[in-house]
Amino acid sequence: MISLGAIAIICEVFPSDIKEGITYVQVDDANVALAVMASNFYENPSTKFPLVGVTGTNGKTTIASLLYQLFYKAGYKVGLLSTVKVLVDKVEFKATHTTPDSVAINKYLDMMLDAGVEFCFMEVSSHGIHQKRTEGLKFAGGIFTNLSHDHLDYHDTFAEYRNVKKSFFDSLPKSAFALTNIDDKNGNFMLQNTKAKKKTYALKTVGDYKVKILEKQISGTLISVDGTEVWTKLIGVFNIYNLTAIIATADLLGLEKLEILTIVSQLESVSGRFQYVISEEGNTAIIDYAHTPDALKNVLETINDIRTGNEKVITVVGCGGDRDATKRPKMAHIASQLSTQAIFTSDNPRSENPQTILDEMEDGVSPENYRKTLTVLDRRQAIKTACKLSETGDIILIAGKGHENYQEVNGVRSHFDDLEEVTNCFNQLKKN
Repeated sequence: MISLGAIAIICEVFPSDIKEGITYVQVDDANVALAVMASNFYENPSTKFPLVGVTGTNGKTTIASLLYQLFYKAGYKVGLLSTVKVLVDKVEFKATHTTPDSVAINKYLDMMLDAGVEFCFMEVSSHGIHQKRTEGLKFAGGIFTNLSHDHLDYHDTFAEYRNVKKSFFDSLPKSAFALTNIDDKNGNFMLQNTKAKKKTYALKTVGDYKVKILEKQISGTLISVDGTEVWTKLIGVFNIYNLTAIIATADLLGLEKLEILTIVSQLESVSGRFQYVISEEGNTAIIDYAHTPDALKNVLETINDIRTGNEKVITVVGCGGDRDATKRPKMAHIASQLSTQAIFTSDNPRSENPQTILDEMEDGVSPENYRKTLTVLDRRQAIKTACKLSETGDIILIAGKGHENYQEVNGVRSHFDDLEEVTNCFNQLKKN
């Protein structure tokens, strides 16, 4: 760094070789120091418009993205920091992490300020919290979605994972709101030590914000909000939880109830989140990012809940390499238990042997479900197999990658898009 012109160095431990003319500043945590410096360098943009963080295992992208949609449709200039993309009003940037590094966060927030952005919605991952990427930011609100098995390759225990999430709410200022899913067993835990205004949302229990599901269809859901019926294009109980959080957040940020509900009925599903395509023969393919046991279970239960019972449910699913291996047998068990047919395949094997991952998945299949499973190593071939096995009216779930448009093998990313693949399969079957 000195060779590149650095005149000051922030360090946790002083180097043994002290260079003359260089200022050394010792800190307890260099990541915290970087985050605070980044915020100060950009003149603390997070203090100049409401910034709302969304954390939890599932639903972060959907909630942040739909809040962007809602406020944009309400006539505001809006910012978004998400897994799928970064939006500075209408200008899109490619996202590389769920939560960017602290310098990038503040750079984007500063760009938003220059663009006249009035609200920003941001995914806050456990990695981002633990690595102090969100230090130095002032949040106007925090949203907790749910907590289930994930990232135990990074966090040693579930308790550590949970406590990292909680620390985000512990750090919220008194001026902020802390909105939690009270139906989740960890919902109240997140609020225990927060100084922020405590608010809850629910479908099952009593909450400050509650929504009731009236009717479920493949094309959407009819809900009741304080006695007002609203049709939404979102599908599944898990998505209605997301929608309830969105309604609550919009209310807490000052939008009028009628305006909120009017726009809610117009919201479109997020790319790769229960995104579906229907073939001319009447087969439905659903693309979903479900890459945790809980998320996969939610999606399959939703599909089974809205189907008539005569259709087959064919699930294509894999597990990522160099990630939490304990999820693998659980994912396979859920897929084989809740599907008519489960096809196990590759999903970003990274540096691992793809067959080893599939072997570990197969260990989770109960003996009575063996006959319902296939293993097809190549993901493209697995999707083709699902299409060939499907008949009129059947439902194909392709889980795990969602919005991702690549397959990563041994450090090399090659273009691969589940939606493109299944659309091509449907078109090919039509020709035949």
